[in-house]
Amino acid sequence: MRALSSFHHRRLVLRGAAGLGLVPGLSAASAATVATGLATAASSVPATAQALPLSSVRLLPSVYADAVQANQAYLLRLSADRFLHNYHLFAGLPVKGAIYGGWESDTIAGEGLGHYLSALSLMYAQTGTPALKPRIDYIVAELARVQQAQGDGYAAGFMRKRKDGTVVDGKEIFPEIMRGEIRSAGFDLNGCWVPLYNWHKVFAGLFDAQTYAGNDQALQVALGLAGYIDKVFAALNDEQVQQVLGCEHGGINESFAELYARTQDKRWLALAQRLYHTKVLLPLTQGRDELANLHSNTQIPKLIGLARLHELTGRQSDANAVDFFWKRVTQHHSYVIGGNGDREYFSAPDTIAAHITEQTCEACCSYNMLKMTRHLYSWAPDAAYFDYYERTHLNHILAHQNPRTGMFTYMTPLMSGVAREYSSEENDFWCCVLSGMESHAKHGDSIYWENGDTLFVNLYIPSTVEWKAGAAQLELNTRYPYEGDIDLKVRRLAGQRTFTVALRIPAWAAQHTLLVNGRPHKAQQDKGYVLIRRRWRAGDTVRLSLPLDLRLESTAGNDHVVALLRGPMVLAADLGAADKPFDGLAPALVGANILASFAPADKSKALYRSVGSGRPGDMKFAPFFSQYERRAAVYFNAYTESEWAASEVAFRKEEARLKDLAARSVDVMHLGEMQPERDHDLQSDISYPVSYRGRNGRDARTGGYFSFRMKCTTGPLVLQASYWGEERNRDFYISVDGERIARVMLDGSHPGAFIDEEYPLPERLTSGKSSVVVRFDPEPGHTAGPVFGVRLFTSS
Repeated sequence: MRALSSFHHRRLVLRGAAGLGLVPGLSAASAATVATGLATAASSVPATAQALPLSSVRLLPSVYADAVQANQAYLLRLSADRFLHNYHLFAGLPVKGAIYGGWESDTIAGEGLGHYLSALSLMYAQTGTPALKPRIDYIVAELARVQQAQGDGYAAGFMRKRKDGTVVDGKEIFPEIMRGEIRSAGFDLNGCWVPLYNWHKVFAGLFDAQTYAGNDQALQVALGLAGYIDKVFAALNDEQVQQVLGCEHGGINESFAELYARTQDKRWLALAQRLYHTKVLLPLTQGRDELANLHSNTQIPKLIGLARLHELTGRQSDANAVDFFWKRVTQHHSYVIGGNGDREYFSAPDTIAAHITEQTCEACCSYNMLKMTRHLYSWAPDAAYFDYYERTHLNHILAHQNPRTGMFTYMTPLMSGVAREYSSEENDFWCCVLSGMESHAKHGDSIYWENGDTLFVNLYIPSTVEWKAGAAQLELNTRYPYEGDIDLKVRRLAGQRTFTVALRIPAWAAQHTLLVNGRPHKAQQDKGYVLIRRRWRAGDTVRLSLPLDLRLESTAGNDHVVALLRGPMVLAADLGAADKPFDGLAPALVGANILASFAPADKSKALYRSVGSGRPGDMKFAPFFSQYERRAAVYFNAYTESEWAASEVAFRKEEARLKDLAARSVDVMHLGEMQPERDHDLQSDISYPVSYRGRNGRDARTGGYFSFRMKCTTGPLVLQASYWGEERNRDFYISVDGERIARVMLDGSHPGAFIDEEYPLPERLTSGKSSVVVRFDPEPGHTAGPVFGVRLFTSS
């Protein structure tokens, strides 16, 4: 993102003489006098910072408070006993509730309990709602009962699918692993779906119960579980540990680092440091961006673990890896809303424009990137970190939950015209539902930070805060980011006290004004903050006013693909209701000065319209996050008039080619669509429908297949199959009526496009027939496809 990549340049500008230009008409001589007078008082930002406790912050009415309220209602509708179902079952205890559906009924079962415990604990700290505390204590007590019944510290809900297809208690895999029988395939460990990732969430829930709800029994449960896991890894040599870590394991290194922090038992520090995934972390330590084609959310928690280890040990290489990763992801791998990943994977750096699809921005990735940002900021406060945090928090995290229903998205699609898909109450529990329960339980956790007698205000979210170090209560009121005025008031203060209030000036704010008690105030600036140091008393007020001008921001690596922003807020074209189909072309923006073509429709609601620049027609724009039940367009190809005319010529040429192909087609198979698959007698095993870039398809995993019947005629025919050109490590066969006609190996050699591969058929395969059976079989250990459609057509 261009704005993110210019952070440090922008900060250097702010640190210059212009940093004192807060009062219109202030002379250079006066500015120098002011600078001298302030130099010893508040000339620089403190070296470190820590967030104020979540329990000290209470949200006032806003979209953030609405999200918290909707989430709390959902948490209270959920059942702890249903999340505990497998924990009880596998410990031989009576179950007290039916297991939930979706992922909770799959081999990843049990993950939901850890997230739910975290969400309850965070929500209790955020709101103080009394009904939450008994649930927290109950879950912890039940986990202690489970451990007592297991007898060895074990507690888990995940399951194992055996080779014969039966599903059993996941505990069965660990004796195998301890014997060195390790089978890891990215997300599967000996038939279990990411068990260590699962446990990382359980540990996090236990730690949050202790931190935010004062439940000390949670630490004892964590110690029991840690003892079991330690025995498993103690049986493995270093090479075997790396084999296990080849399966997604979340931030299990963070779990043991945190356990060490809470107990000071070096046994846990040693294990945390041993759980170092060398293949991924070493290149980052050495400053190499090898993220392309890595699963995004598999990697981010490992770096959060390194951040925690750095805080405990001071090892600089860990901090270097985290810092390098954060900069590369935010500046070269992120979309305008702050999220990253297409189909959950990083693409090559600076290729965002080629990956604007319906599978962008997995919510868990942003949830974790915000956690990482908090670590980095605490080490060296700089407003640049919170420019990214605010962007992602506002435009992605808020978009992730529908406040009307309290339900969550998995992906946040940025492809034009694609609607958000939300979870159900009881039958999904994707990872992003679970992290969503946490994200929307803690909107107050990063507003206020402190160091000594400095209070940082990093997010402009209406709230009150009890600041113990300053013996003060403050209140923040604003309609930001809809309006630019931000008001901070000292509500309560014992007597008069001298302290510093540091207000973040976003990098996009070319200028700002500052008033204290209604009068212009001169303040020093450093690292993107105005530093107001004075003797405060109850009733004092501060008003910071930020300009909310429109701007266009291009994607990293492609200046011709742009998005529209107003202050920190991404605006998107409204393409209609989500429950109505959209089959139009992705809209574009055309003109010599596109930005000047936008006119306000209602500034108070951040509503705008394009005037003369929209293609195929002008559009209405609204805040992207708020388009919960609308179809939107976020990114636009930007053209001059001559470029637009040339693109229309190319479009018509392609249209003519497809028309000719359609005329020669004997049959077309639309894979991944219910009715066409029924019409063509689809047969399959270990095969799944997929959707990508607006096209439906189907794949078959190792050991599976899919087949279907297609009409044919006599004469030379060609079979055409469509693939996404960046698929890698795909190896499979195509057969017609039992005879193999092709072996297909996809190696990612056609980036940024779908490809149509043609396979001429021997005439003997179709002679005298009215139909044939086409079959796709993967080579063992590989996947067939995905295949995004098959066509049978005459060769001329």
